[in-house]
Amino acid sequence: MPAAAAEKTTPGLTAEDRACYEADGFLVFDDVFTPAEVEALRAVAESAKIRAEHQARDGYLEKTIHLLGLTAKDPAFMDLAKDPRIVERLKPLLGPDIQLQHSKLAAKPAAKNAGPFGWHQDFCFFPHSNYSLAAVMVMLDDATPDNGCMYMVKGSHRLGMLDHASADGLFTGSCAESRCWEEDPSKVVAITPRAGGISIHHCLTLHGSPANRSGRPRRGLVFQYRADDAFQFADGVWADTGVLVCGQRRERVRCEAGVIRLPKTTRYSGNPFGDAWNQSGALVDRQSFLPERYRGK
Repeated sequence: MPAAAAEKTTPGLTAEDRACYEADGFLVFDDVFTPAEVEALRAVAESAKIRAEHQARDGYLEKTIHLLGLTAKDPAFMDLAKDPRIVERLKPLLGPDIQLQHSKLAAKPAAKNAGPFGWHQDFCFFPHSNYSLAAVMVMLDDATPDNGCMYMVKGSHRLGMLDHASADGLFTGSCAESRCWEEDPSKVVAITPRAGGISIHHCLTLHGSPANRSGRPRRGLVFQYRADDAFQFADGVWADTGVLVCGQRRERVRCEAGVIRLPKTTRYSGNPFGDAWNQSGALVDRQSFLPERYRGK
């Protein structure tokens, strides 16, 4: 993002915004980025490199594809992850010291009735020592019910970690507790930011998206953020996991009371819980963690 554009307006959250987030578990803001900025991001997302990686994925014409480690693929995405128009809105929710947990391009294909994604909570994929995590989705296309926008369940972030396991105990990626969205349909809300708008949701907010019926793609850039003192227990560590977007590393871990179930999956060779012990990806300068006199040794 051009620095001048970011400096013109870097709003945080109003008291009303914070109250809505605490009550509902999500927020939506339109017109955060200009049409010109959106066009520039689309151009990068449609570049030959990104397109080739996207098309190399099995089923890219039928299902929603997530290209992880997005900020490592082009500097424009790293600049976006650190843009003050996003970060200033996160500080009241996560505190002054914030890291990336991962980034991705979420591309719902244009083929009609393609790309549904089941109800789930993000936290169940990558549990941490506390719940100070939030996802931001920057829309490259208008999100509408017709093209498979996200739906979220108001207040579901207060339900705690729900069951996402199959009968044999393996993590499925989809919530098994259908009562949470079926019992009170009035709590199920369509999340429809226009292109250039963003949504923010809590890591425990239950959400999913139906098939795309529009015949046009629905693309969004997703950045999952965490408080610096949130320690990851399981799942993958991506190239940009642990990148500091604001503040500093405090070298502290904050734990919230409770018992969580680790997502045991078959995705990782030799480690059913992923490689989260390392806590930082290839983009993070681990030497920077050391006192200066020890660096390079």
